Amino acid sequence: MLRILIGSLSFIWLLMATSTMAQTWPPVLDADGQPLRSGVEYYVLPAVTDVAGGLILVNLNNGSICPLFVGQEPLAPVVSPGTSVIFTPRVADTVIRETRDFTVEFTGVTICAQSTAWRVGERNPETRRRYILAETDPIPSSNAWHFNIVKNDQGLYNFQWCPNCLTRVCPKPLCGDAGIVVENERRLLVLDGPAFPFIFKGLE
Repeated sequence: MLRILIGSLSFIWLLMATSTMAQTWPPVLDADGQPLRSGVEYYVLPAVTDVAGGLILVNLNNGSICPLFVGQEPLAPVVSPGTSVIFTPRVADTVIRETRDFTVEFTGVTICAQSTAWRVGERNPETRRRYILAETDPIPSSNAWHFNIVKNDQGLYNFQWCPNCLTRVCPKPLCGDAGIVVENERRLLVLDGPAFPFIFKGLE
């Protein structure tokens, strides 16, 4: 009897915790209005049509192949959806929630690194913006891989880098919105400029 009571209380507590989480941090929705799921492949597409294609890994063509940077397919007669990505929440959850941290990784492999996970790079001294690149495997103790998604005033989704504090003492991050800039005829996803809105489309 006691075991049944404890089990029932645990189930009720789990329901309450799930309900509170859903109200505090609503799920990010894909283009079909469904919650963005952890471990599921999605294309990251511009929310504004006829602008460009989906997100991909690109090379800046500066004399070396690596590292690769997060960029965007250019506009073409047939717009490419880009390369699919997988989101993984920083804390245990089955969906991706607004303002909550996650890692994001392109599917497939490259010749440059063991991982295609996004990471915040160094600030460009000329543009004062930070590149987002894919390089090495994520380090659990580092915040450089922890992105989140926020909803703007138009109800569209923007990427940002502003890691959540999971302990009592955290260094204050230099938060930044992710937008698109053009360098060497390549569209790059960078921080610290105007935000660029995206939608998320599941693979058909």
